[in-house]
Order: sequence, then structure tokens, then C-alpha cells
Amino acid sequence: MDWHLRLLLSLLVVFAAEATTTKHMKDFIRGVESTEAVNPDLQMLDVVKGLRKAAGFETNLIKQYLGDLSDAHDLVSDPSVTSYVNEVINHSLSELGKEKGVVLTLDGSNVALAPMLLGLEAGLQSTVQGLYPLTLTHNLVASFLHHVHNEKNTLSFGTKGFWDSISSPKVYTLSDLPSLATDALIIGGIDGFILGSEVSTSNHRERSLSDLLKSYYSHQPDAAGLDASPRLISQKRRMNFKKLVSFSLLKSQMVQALTVRPNLNETERKRLDDVINEGFDQFVHVYAVCPNIISRSQWGAAAFIGSPSYLSLPVPYLFIHHTYQPSKPCTTFDQCASDMRSMQRYHQQTNGWSDIGYSFVAGSDGNLYEGRGWNWVGAHTYGYNSKGYGVSFIGDYTSTLPIKSAMDMVRYDFTSCAVNGGGLSSSYSLYGHRQATSTDCPGNSFYREIQTWEHYQSYLP
Repeated sequence: MDWHLRLLLSLLVVFAAEATTTKHMKDFIRGVESTEAVNPDLQMLDVVKGLRKAAGFETNLIKQYLGDLSDAHDLVSDPSVTSYVNEVINHSLSELGKEKGVVLTLDGSNVALAPMLLGLEAGLQSTVQGLYPLTLTHNLVASFLHHVHNEKNTLSFGTKGFWDSISSPKVYTLSDLPSLATDALIIGGIDGFILGSEVSTSNHRERSLSDLLKSYYSHQPDAAGLDASPRLISQKRRMNFKKLVSFSLLKSQMVQALTVRPNLNETERKRLDDVINEGFDQFVHVYAVCPNIISRSQWGAAAFIGSPSYLSLPVPYLFIHHTYQPSKPCTTFDQCASDMRSMQRYHQQTNGWSDIGYSFVAGSDGNLYEGRGWNWVGAHTYGYNSKGYGVSFIGDYTSTLPIKSAMDMVRYDFTSCAVNGGGLSSSYSLYGHRQATSTDCPGNSFYREIQTWEHYQSYLP
């Protein structure tokens, strides 16, 4: 047997054995690397188109902007590999709320591969006019339209989900009413828009696909966190998206796409206009104003013990904490999620509380972690739990500060998100935990810092 063929077969066997075990981005990248190893002369565009051909992923919309696949290379022939590629690229939702075509990334994001690869292909083909419809416009339009006809049983967009296992993800299940444009599909679209924009105007197209995906999705911050990290990484998705996208153009394309929709009566048309305006504003709020919020189901929270109490919104106060223990800042999703579970166990099992006490927790990985969340009374600041949010930073900040990106995430992004979303009063007052009770929290160094923040008040009534 020719050694090239033996190498190909061995790589395919390894890929099939390893990649089909979990739905993680690193498995997909490993498969791409295997393909590139036996096709060393192929350019990134050839590999992207070949993967799409292997998955049989071709629609009229795709043909309109990217052409057909008649010139695409046959990259894989092993049935198990073809099956895996088909499963992870083709996006679908089942009636039981299972979402396929989604992978978990190292930063904790859930990414639908289809819109990411389509955006990348559009950029590589210099088909920039296809970036919006292939990554975001079409999916949002379909989701809004579907919601108009099924308002009681769907969300307009952005349904999140959770994996059966964070360490070994295989099945992804929606955690709320379905939407055609799920959170994973939107995140994949945003990544496709970013990467497509990047390769269309730079020398990134000379790189291999696996190298580009690895540098974007597999970056591991060091002790300095995101402050010392490169620009083009998934942890900086929202920052890059806001710099690249034209929200006015995105909305105008959506409106234009919906004006040609037939079979809508006057009432449905009026409702659709309302859904577009409300939904688009909410889309901008969630994916451009707010930080990336890791839901309880995403970090693996245990159930609330008992019955939670509602907050009366908007709350007037925001209290800043540090966890003290864990004392070390977390710089990766895995570490931060583990810290969240550890704190929740301590609060529930040792303190005897119903749940983790904080409303939200800031990691040094670029994520904000949902604790009690927007609507429920916490256990963070004695005497003020029903009057404010408690946001804690993972780490001990007695003699040092959180990284700048984590502080900015709370100081600017979280507060804007909370005020715009109606959770926090626009005239809110900000305090350190020590101002409400006898404690050193949030640490001497950090307390000095927050005294320079907007809305800080020295007097707590």
C-alpha cells in the first residue's frame, strides 16, 4: 500500500475515533488539521469549500453569494469522517429541543459552525456583500418571521442551551422556548462575520484554516488575562464585532428581506414590524451592549434550594465584592466555571444558603457569570440584598487589582446592560461591600479603585 494512502487512512481513523467522541471546537480543528496534512497543497478556501461539500451544505442563498460546489475538492471519503463533518456543520433543531451543528469552545461559547464557515468562505472569495446575509441577516429574519406565527411557543431569537457535560460535550439542549436564530447560531454568525471581514482585507488567507481557527478559538490567556492577549480571539468577539459591523446596514437588509415576504395579512405585517424593531434593538442590547454572560446551566449550577424571591426592578444599588476565596483570578472558562461551582457548594452546604450569593461574578476570562441573576434576591450584602445587585470579582484584591478588561466589563458593559435592560436604575449608586457591613471586601486596593468609578457614593443610607 502506498505510504500516502496509509497516512491518509491512519489520520482518518484517528480523526474518526477522537472527533466523534465530543462536540468540542478542538475536535473539529483536529479534523481540519488531519485533512490539511494529506492535502498540503490546498489553500484555506479549498479546505472550507471541501468541508461544505462533504457536509452536503448547499442552499439557494449560499449559491447566490458563493456559487455552487462543482469545483470543490473531495477532502474526506471515510464514512465515519463524513458522518462527523455532516453532523457538526449542518445545523438543526429537534422538537425535543436538541440543537445540532453546535460545538463548545474553550472560552465557554457555543458556536454553530455553519454560519462561521459561510462567513469565512465569503471573505475568502471577497464576496463581502454576502457577509451579512450568510452570517446574520437570513437567520434573524427567519427567526423573527417564525416568532410572529408562533409567539406563544417561541422566542424571537437568542435561545441559549446547555451541554450534557462541560468536559465531554456530546448533546446540546435548549434551556428555554426555541427560536430559529438560537444563541449558538448568532454567535457562529458573529464569528463568521468577524473572520470573513478579517480574511477579506488581510494576509490571513495565506494561513491554513486550522491555524486560523486555533489562534481564534484556542487562545489561553496567561496571568495577565485578556489585557495581554491578541486582538483576534474569540474572547474579544463583542469588541471586534462592534468595530466591524454596521448595525444600520444590518437592520436595513432585514427590513428589505421581509418586505418581499408573501402571505402576510395586515395584522401580521404590523406585528412583524413591531417584532423587527423590538427584536433588533434587543439583539443589539444582548450582543453589543451587554458583556458575554455565561448562564447558570452553562457553568453547571446546582438547583436553587427552596423558592427564590423576586427583586423589585429597577434596583437602586450596585455592590462590588471580591471572592477572597478563590484567591486566584480565573483566566479560562473551565477554571472560572469550576470556581463558580465551588463557591455555590460552599454557599449552599457550608453557609446554608439557597444558592450562590452573588447576582453576577466577573472572571478574568472575558465572561460574566450568572449567579442569582437579574430577577432574584441575592445573599451578597446584608440588609441590602433586596435593594441591589451584588457583583463579585474572582480573586483576592487586598493588595492588587483585577485586570483592566474585567474591571471595564463591569464598570461600563455590565452597568450599561443593566440600566438599558431595566434592571438597574439609571441613577444607581455604587458601593463597596465594606460600606454595608464589617468586612475588608472588596479588598483595600480594589476599594480605592472603585471610588473613582461613576456613581460611587461615600454615604450608604
